[in-house]
Amino acid sequence: MRRQWVIPDTHGCAKTLRALVGDHIRPTRDDRLYFLGDYIDRGPDAKGVIDFIMQLEQEGFRIKSLRGNHEDFLLRIYDDLHSQRSFLGIPMPGKLMKEWFKYGGKETLKSFGVGDVRQIPEKYLDWIRELDYFIELDSCLLVHAGFNFSIENPFDDRYAMLWAKDFKVIPEKVNFKKIVHGHVPVSLDFIEMLKDSSNFDFLDLDNGIYMSGKEGFGNLVALELNSRELAVQPNLDM
Repeated sequence: MRRQWVIPDTHGCAKTLRALVGDHIRPTRDDRLYFLGDYIDRGPDAKGVIDFIMQLEQEGFRIKSLRGNHEDFLLRIYDDLHSQRSFLGIPMPGKLMKEWFKYGGKETLKSFGVGDVRQIPEKYLDWIRELDYFIELDSCLLVHAGFNFSIENPFDDRYAMLWAKDFKVIPEKVNFKKIVHGHVPVSLDFIEMLKDSSNFDFLDLDNGIYMSGKEGFGNLVALELNSRELAVQPNLDM
């Protein structure tokens, strides 16, 4: 049986991602790798994370990647910079840019060796624009953040798929499938408990890779959907 690995928020930690895939997962060309978004910001090598995933794609590995709220924010800033005024040819920092810098935007620009979002090579922006918002598998739904169950069709709300932090699952609205997501950091013990229990209709895999100084956090994990094996790689970047 082919393996199906789900990898949540990597946040610019390229060394950690390479170690997780190379030392723990060791994928074959028949396996599936699903990435849940948030490849950029906070960590030192956002470019390296995306380069690694692109490399896997080019080498023929079966990859599906989702958009996270950090990628979505980057695109919003890119579009904002194209529409705002400049002073002496220098773009004026907008509210979005200032907000982005609070959550790792400077680190992302530095990883690309640029000082302006518009200088990021187009191939990376194109890759981000093509990312899916959710993936439906036989056993579960994969999404970056969650779904909006207050509306008739949760699949109509893309904002919630990127930003939701709290939701109560209504099973019949999502084909009675478990929701596997990231976005909100939870402890490793909590992830283990969710993984091994059939009493929950969601599974949060985000262990806060950038929170290496906090007990129970700071790892990049991957879940194999068939065996329920959990691979855990401590942060090597921060």
